[in-house]
Amino acid sequence: MQKKNLLASILVFFVGFASMAQDMPPPPAPPPPPGLPIDGGIVVLFIVALGYGVYKSFKLNKPSN
Repeated sequence: MQKKNLLASILVFFVGFASMAQDMPPPPAPPPPPGLPIDGGIVVLFIVALGYGVYKSFKLNKPSN
């Protein structure tokens, strides 16, 4: 009877040890950041802003008659 208990205890120990040794699956990857609609429009916006700045600069520096 003593040997059966010892054998059962050893078996339970090794089964538990073997189940802990298995790899866990990696966590899922986080979702990608949302896409931003900044592409070709930013160049047009920059050109319009530059043109408006030049216009305002000439208008403010124009000598009054």
